[in-house]
Amino acid sequence: MITQVTESLYNQLTRAYEEDCAVQAPHPLGELRKLAFERFKQTGFPTVKWEDWKYTNTQPLLNQPYTLAGADQPLHADLALAAIPGLDAYRIVLVDGVFSEALSDSVPVAGLTVLPMEKAADELAFTKHFAEYADKTDNPFVALNTALFKSGVFISLAPNAVLDKPVHIIHVAAAETPLFTQVRNLYVVGRHGEMEIIESLVTEDGAAQYLNNHVSEIVVHEGGKLQHYALQVAGESGNYLNHTEVYQEKHSLYNNYNCSFPGASFVRNNINVRLDASEVESHLYGIALTAGNQFVDNHTIVDHLKPHCESYEWYKNITQDTSTAVFNGKIFVREDAQKTNAFQQNNNMLIGEQSAVYTKPQLEIFADDVKCSHGCTIGQFDPEALFYLRARGISEAQARVLLVHAFAFDVTSRFANDMVRKYVEHLVEEGL
Repeated sequence: MITQVTESLYNQLTRAYEEDCAVQAPHPLGELRKLAFERFKQTGFPTVKWEDWKYTNTQPLLNQPYTLAGADQPLHADLALAAIPGLDAYRIVLVDGVFSEALSDSVPVAGLTVLPMEKAADELAFTKHFAEYADKTDNPFVALNTALFKSGVFISLAPNAVLDKPVHIIHVAAAETPLFTQVRNLYVVGRHGEMEIIESLVTEDGAAQYLNNHVSEIVVHEGGKLQHYALQVAGESGNYLNHTEVYQEKHSLYNNYNCSFPGASFVRNNINVRLDASEVESHLYGIALTAGNQFVDNHTIVDHLKPHCESYEWYKNITQDTSTAVFNGKIFVREDAQKTNAFQQNNNMLIGEQSAVYTKPQLEIFADDVKCSHGCTIGQFDPEALFYLRARGISEAQARVLLVHAFAFDVTSRFANDMVRKYVEHLVEEGL
């Protein structure tokens, strides 16, 4: 039965692609979309027989009826769902995967270009970088996204430009009928440019079941710096397949802060970072607080291709009730990547007696002059520490919050933006 329905969705996607080809005029991306859809047809949807999807069963998601295009966009969305107290930022809004100019701020900043993806094809940075990185991976959902994406955000920062405040991208799910969306983003930071991007995923009250296939390509040119936050605060009807592909040049810095909280039923995050020049630095931090029957899976790849680079990765999972968290982190140190310094750590706290964690830190080294380490821990909530706090007059609820805050502190203390850090700490407390 699952195979039959999955094939039906496959056929539905095939028809959508063929209809797009039939009604659209020749387009610069036409050949690219064609090759991408051919790759998708060759592989199909991933199954649990694939090693990288061993614990991530997408079949229940695909075994659902979806529409592939939303209705007319609403002129209003509850953006308070994504409000970060004290944050001053340029706001960009996508509703059901479509860029909303009516709800977004105009960004009159010299050197910064913000466009819907469907209007960015003539931009030089788009022509140079689109589909140059993510599409070289073996993720079939990336190929599907390239073939069928409708909208998204293109952001390009000129060389030497330093943005005065963050760009806050709010992804709102509002459709009243089940929806399968394909969102594509491209962020390019010019030489010695500096920028901060915060992405929030939220759900309107009454929104139907939806599946979001979200692909972002990020390019940080020589000497550039990008702080990138991804905050999943969506509702239970949300299901997300997120793929982030990062390409860095010499002397660049990329920091990724990935946070998931109780809400969305299914979250799969793929974050791949390619350090393709010397003197490159990249940090990946993650917090996943899960509850109910929620499933959150973080897959990361840090690929050291050249010498004298540094990467630092630290993910923490806190599972409640019957939820499941997965961490699969891979670090590659290629033969030419001498003098590499790479660190990876995954710590897990199981609060729910029926919750589960699957973790697989991996390190593959092909160079002989490196400094690398990796490891993981899994443990339950410490009753002795809880008793210690309660014996000093602290309530059980507050004691649990303090202990979880202490567990998460190694990650949250590294957030560059104080407003986002306080917001995340509040969400941790609220999620308990």
